[in-house]
Amino acid sequence: MAAARQRPMRPILIVDHDAAVRALLAEQLGHAGEFAPRGAASLAEAERMALASPGFDAILLETAMPDGDGLVFCTRMRQLGVRIPILIVSAQAAEGDIVRGLDAGANDYIAKPFRLRELLARLRAQLRQQANGEEAILQLGAFRFNASARSLTDAAGQRIRLTEKEAAILTYLHRAAPLAVPRETLLAAVWGYNSRVSTHTLETHVYRLRRKLGDSAGEMIATEGRGYRLDAAAGTAAAA
Repeated sequence: MAAARQRPMRPILIVDHDAAVRALLAEQLGHAGEFAPRGAASLAEAERMALASPGFDAILLETAMPDGDGLVFCTRMRQLGVRIPILIVSAQAAEGDIVRGLDAGANDYIAKPFRLRELLARLRAQLRQQANGEEAILQLGAFRFNASARSLTDAAGQRIRLTEKEAAILTYLHRAAPLAVPRETLLAAVWGYNSRVSTHTLETHVYRLRRKLGDSAGEMIATEGRGYRLDAAAGTAAAA
């Protein structure tokens, strides 16, 4: 009987100045044969590795590195066209740190000390999310929404860039429509379980989204009870 065909291991880049942390993560990620972890002790080394071929499926990134700020590195990766999931794993985990990390283009933010099972679950979730809907194009009122490119295109062809979390909020609200989504549910779905992220963070992102959509009246992203509801048809007639 032929042996079952094994799936290739997924390469993961671990960026951390602490050799013990890199070794621990590498051991856990490689334990079940699911991932092929490699480590980088500096941002310079991480950039060389991240841009080399073949590439990585995801990056686990510490922010406090000896040769620079991991958030600057994250932003640079996005500017260079790197679209793989970047999960920040850092001891700097006040709400302001988390918001800055997500705004820099990170997909998730995990506070140290972390639970290994939770980190693995959130890494797998990000990899699934990327695989499941990268090419989706949705019509939102007068806009075409490209989830993978994190952009809106208006009727005149003008492109409006979204952050990673803004795109995730729109995607989740669209899937739930016409039902309203409670703030706590949306927060957990987009950011993952993290007690350091408050609903104020979500409200700030929704405010920015409404400004980009020209949705000052809150017709497209409506506040309903303790949550939000998306009306994808709102604004179409006005724009016609």
